[in-house]
Amino acid sequence: MKFALAAVSITTAFFAAHAQAADCKYPVPDSALVKKGVLTMSVNPTLPPMQFVDQNGALKGMRVELGEEIAKRLCLKPEYVRIEFSAMVPGLQAGRWDMINTGIFYTEERAKLMQMVVYEDQAISISTAKGNPGKISKVEDLSGKTIGVELGGFEEKKTRELDKQLTDKGLKGMNIRTFDNFAMSFQSLRAGQVEVALSIDSTATEYQKRGDFERVLSGLFPTPVALALKNKPLADSVAKVLNDMRADGSFQKLFSSYGVKSADGAMVVKGPAN
Repeated sequence: MKFALAAVSITTAFFAAHAQAADCKYPVPDSALVKKGVLTMSVNPTLPPMQFVDQNGALKGMRVELGEEIAKRLCLKPEYVRIEFSAMVPGLQAGRWDMINTGIFYTEERAKLMQMVVYEDQAISISTAKGNPGKISKVEDLSGKTIGVELGGFEEKKTRELDKQLTDKGLKGMNIRTFDNFAMSFQSLRAGQVEVALSIDSTATEYQKRGDFERVLSGLFPTPVALALKNKPLADSVAKVLNDMRADGSFQKLFSSYGVKSADGAMVVKGPAN
């Protein structure tokens, strides 16, 4: 009798789940998606704890969880494309993916190229080898140092601005070395090929917690972070999901669990009309 009841319970649960899945209708038109029924997202998983690959090869991190929740609420299957940051914007414009989910910094120039939804606040940190052998305590101490940074992003742009600040003061500039991703930059720091590495605050904090490196400067160039999307119908739907998550508390719960600051105010779409 117990077996029969268990079988009925399992069968009921199965059909209830199947009915729920069938009732879930995504609000995004097929024409707004790269693949029907799928939210295709690009990610560069080299920024722990925001996005990284665990020892089993699985994608993990706050932004990965956020992307999966967005897809779930849109009744879409999440699918990630792992790619270097430098290829992300061209890939979005070419229609290779629906959304850039890598914590892309928001700028007005970028908002002229694609739809952007600001949802997070980040700033930049400078990390050194343990013990801070270069005795860096202020920006001026970067003078003459070899610095590693990811190629082609906001961080490289700000590194070059830092370099100009130094030379404008009559100080020696930095030797800037660019890498395909942040992981390679930190590997170079570990190997002594660069003296400092630049990354976002949350990643520098994570590496310091692990005991690998020392974060010596932080909070530089605070800037909003966004999701970038290929068209407005999809961007509008994603913004609604984020606002719904904020209303039900799940948005802040996710951010708090990673110690990350969320953007203030309602999430809105900024970008060209299309």
